[in-house]
Amino acid sequence: MKVKNLGLLLAALATLLWLVPFAWMAVASMRPDVSGVLDLASLFPHGPFGWSNYVNAWKSGRFPLWYVNTILLCGGILAVQAVTVSLAGYAFARLKFRGRGTVFTLFLLQLLLPPAVLVVPNLLMITNLGLFDSLAGIAAPYCASAFGVFLMRQTFRAIPRDFEDAAAVDGATRLQVIWHILIPLARPGLAAFAVVSITSHWNEFLWPLMAVSQPTSQVLTVGLASFTRGAESGGEWGTIAAGTALVAAPLLVGFLFFQRRFVSSLVFSGLK
Repeated sequence: MKVKNLGLLLAALATLLWLVPFAWMAVASMRPDVSGVLDLASLFPHGPFGWSNYVNAWKSGRFPLWYVNTILLCGGILAVQAVTVSLAGYAFARLKFRGRGTVFTLFLLQLLLPPAVLVVPNLLMITNLGLFDSLAGIAAPYCASAFGVFLMRQTFRAIPRDFEDAAAVDGATRLQVIWHILIPLARPGLAAFAVVSITSHWNEFLWPLMAVSQPTSQVLTVGLASFTRGAESGGEWGTIAAGTALVAAPLLVGFLFFQRRFVSSLVFSGLK
């Protein structure tokens, strides 16, 4: 019990440390900019409070456009990835072919590559395809996901083969088995991958910054960076905090609502 209590105490301390930046962001975004000075006193919840910083941030930045671009980007990437990771995960989980384990191991080596290493090859690729400076160009390198393939492989392996055998006896093709039998049963795994995919691409900064130069194609992270540079020169820390909250709030709210489903999905897929 003592070890368990110590673990709970350490987890509580880690949670408090993790909450400090969010607490500062929430308090600073609700306080008017009276001094233009960033100090630790802003961590303490003393008034007056208001929504003026959010109004200023919304008017100063192009948040509606950035939201639309980011939602289209994340939704488009997820739609394509759902197809590619499901088919590849099925192939590695069910099909038997020579060198399957080796191919799968080599495929997972992508997880070891730092994203910055792939910037130049990806830029050359989207430029040759005529996709530079577009949302499609940002999405192109993410059409497949090594983590998604691994997750779906684990999910499919956790599903008994009896369902597939019964469908095959009834004359179902392989694609029909995948679409009508396995995909519905693998929804928890797909849900977990959807959370990971949306979170990672919502927060992606380096690649959208390199792949887009037109302001009309910017996403939230890149738009926030340009917005912050202008507000920082005037010491408008409350406005900066409000803009940051506008970017982070959708993910925080979504995770709070779906955190139980996310954890249960990872447990279902067999990940520790």
